[in-house]
Amino acid sequence: MNRHDQEAPFRARVPADVERPDKIVFGLTFRQLVILSVTGLTLYGAWSATATIVNPLVFLIAAIPVAAGAFFLAVGKRDGIALDAWLVAAIRHRRTPHRLVPADGPITPVPQWVATTSGPGHRQPLPAPLTLPARGITEQGLVDLGPDGTAAIVTASTVNFGLRTPDEQNGLVAGFTRWLNSLDAPAQILIRAQRVDLSTLADRIHDRAPSLPHPALEQAALAHAAFLDQLATERELLHRHVTVTVRDRRGPAYAQRRAAEAARALAACEVDAQVCDGPTAAATLAACLNPTSTPAHDASAGGDYQ
Repeated sequence: MNRHDQEAPFRARVPADVERPDKIVFGLTFRQLVILSVTGLTLYGAWSATATIVNPLVFLIAAIPVAAGAFFLAVGKRDGIALDAWLVAAIRHRRTPHRLVPADGPITPVPQWVATTSGPGHRQPLPAPLTLPARGITEQGLVDLGPDGTAAIVTASTVNFGLRTPDEQNGLVAGFTRWLNSLDAPAQILIRAQRVDLSTLADRIHDRAPSLPHPALEQAALAHAAFLDQLATERELLHRHVTVTVRDRRGPAYAQRRAAEAARALAACEVDAQVCDGPTAAATLAACLNPTSTPAHDASAGGDYQ
């Protein structure tokens, strides 16, 4: 083992807080200052209006929970989200209909003569039309997101990182870091794992083994089919699908160019990345919307198995 193989793997520094809001004063952001300032002005106004009729100690006792709640709302977080934004999202989720159905227009009310176990049908809450963020997919594989811009999908393979030498690992990390640091618009990396059924592949090999030109090849094929059957019986095989989605608000041409740049950058990291065309993008989105599906494995398809 030479000196290069004994080197520690390269550590690349990638900023993880690029979207963190700027601190204005006293370590507080503009949003936090607005919440605390509005609360302080409100309490001061209430004190000015009731100073002559309310005992200062009573007002202080009543103001402490309000001030503490405002402070907790300003600086608190839940699941990495600011507490005020989390509460707004919770209220919006509560007020949004939870039953959605595909429809081109308003939902027709149920006739009055329809009766259900929970009461008259015409008094039941109606489902709301299902509105998806994607409006369509072009022949080039671009997803129209309406006011949110255009998205392009890139399918990527995995890379066996653990079997590489430290120098090779350093090169892979450095290449991936360069791509991350070059991003100036939203990007998403999605990794899905699906179960793989090798019984079809094993049966195909077993059926075609007798047609091989040499008995040794037939024996090797049968041994390989037996190995696949044993592997499927003893282990739960998973196939990983890696999808990279880039989005741009400036138009389809910019999104398509960003997808091509992502594919070239990942290719430098020995990742087999390809920009999806229309049918491939539609099939990829359909598979993402049905994560429990177990499609038949294609022997010619690439991927990572565990």
